[in-house]
Amino acid sequence: MLRHVLPVLALLACNCDSGTTPPRPGPSRPIEPPPKVVATPDAGTLVAVSEAPALYGKLCAKCHGEKLEGYAADNAPSLANPTFLESTTDQFLHASIAGGRPGSSMGAYAAALGGPLDDAAIASLVTWIRSQGPASITLDPVGAGDAMRGAKLYGQYCQTCHGDPANRKDAVHLANLRFLQQASNEFIKHAIVKGRPGTKMLAFGEVMKPQSIDDVVAYVRSFEKGGVEEQLLPAPTGKEPIVINPKGKDPGFKAREDRFVPVDEVKAALDKKQKMIIIDARPPSDWRRVHITGAVSYPYHDLDRLKDIPLDVTVLAYCACPHHLSGDVVDALKKLGHKKAYVLDEGINDWHRKGYTVVAAPGVQPPPTESHHGHNHP
Repeated sequence: MLRHVLPVLALLACNCDSGTTPPRPGPSRPIEPPPKVVATPDAGTLVAVSEAPALYGKLCAKCHGEKLEGYAADNAPSLANPTFLESTTDQFLHASIAGGRPGSSMGAYAAALGGPLDDAAIASLVTWIRSQGPASITLDPVGAGDAMRGAKLYGQYCQTCHGDPANRKDAVHLANLRFLQQASNEFIKHAIVKGRPGTKMLAFGEVMKPQSIDDVVAYVRSFEKGGVEEQLLPAPTGKEPIVINPKGKDPGFKAREDRFVPVDEVKAALDKKQKMIIIDARPPSDWRRVHITGAVSYPYHDLDRLKDIPLDVTVLAYCACPHHLSGDVVDALKKLGHKKAYVLDEGINDWHRKGYTVVAAPGVQPPPTESHHGHNHP
């Protein structure tokens, strides 16, 4: 969960090509705009905060770490980092959990978007996360900045780790539209000035002049221009056909480590009309953004449903982590007796970037190119 709250909550974007296909034939249902996610829950609906650690362990710890320390998967940042918690608001935390970071491994967990959490549950998580570190402080104001000057400074100090709109690096992708809609300029400035202690994100307030920092903030804010609001596909009904090419031959994958099958091999098998099941292990909200054509939604947080998967068909599971959540699904399938259950290596983001067939909602574009050079970045 908080899979991605700047992918995820720290400081933290090519058009869909001809490989994008419409949904499979069936009853016509209109494409839905994403519902507005309430950022401030009603105080009277709070779930007991004592329930929050269990929710966190089930939904968030896989990426953010058992102790909120971060970097357990996909460079998901620490949610307990003091300079993060002191600069964020409860509304920002709530909206980040609810709406996620589209295009990253941080899914949307709000029930209104197809996720498993109502406002009360999200509020309990926010309260519990907040209790793990300092309270919010009053942030320093941001002065007028020059984005053109900031671009040069960003290239000098930030781009190696944070990438740009077309390229994601190890650190949080600052060009994510949803993040930019929710993060204030003051929040961004505080992260630059104070850094993220214990990570490679330095306190640039010791390196850069105040005006230069304001210029960088202006440049980061410019990433928001031209961003396209995404819509959502209709929610999965649970009655979608499970088996792809039911009359085809078994693909006979030779999985690496008896676990991982490359996306190119799966694409080749589908081109040959071979028989398989493809499971989208992400929250249903992500399936509603984009999914591999024919993939069925069986989220990692609802493993009991896997008993419906036929034992005699090759199964592949994918996520965006790219192995962690899908790995949980594969492990659960094997415990149920599946002998041919595998992880789609590198997940849906790599599949989508390569232009392989997907069902995508309007506005959804392939994710930015990824290049990694290390770990433990902010």
